[in-house]
Formats: sequence, structure tokens, C-alpha cells
Amino acid sequence: MFTVEQIKTAHSKVKTGADFPAFIQDIKKLGVAYYETFVMDGHTDYYGENDYKAISPARYEHLVIADTVNAEQFKKN
Repeated sequence: MFTVEQIKTAHSKVKTGADFPAFIQDIKKLGVAYYETFVMDGHTDYYGENDYKAISPARYEHLVIADTVNAEQFKKN
């Protein structure tokens, strides 16, 4: 199966948005079926066949995300 390092290597080829489709094709060839990136800390979970999962490290400190939105405050910022 694939590793986070292999995905990082594939991603290093992305220089502009035009390179992104090739990146997706590259990680598909590695066996990535889909992935989820989390706002709370910037880590990504990559999924493959047979419940395989590779997890990238967090990119920043855990963010506190409110359960409900304060629309008026959001509009002010």
C-alpha cells in the first residue's frame, strides 16, 4: 500500500492549480481511493483498499471550532 511519504513526493510536483489533476492521478495509482483533510489541525487521512488508512501529521495546533455559528459576529469579521 501507499505511504504518506509517497503522497508527499507526488504533491511536491504540484506548482500551480494546473498540476493538481496529475497529482490526483498519481495518488490514485498509488492506491488512494479518497482522502479527508481536517480543518481542526490540517492533518489528512488517506484511504485505500481493505480498510487501509495512512494519516499525515497535524500541520498546526488544534483549532477550537464552535458547535454553532454566531452569524452576526461572522459577518462583522
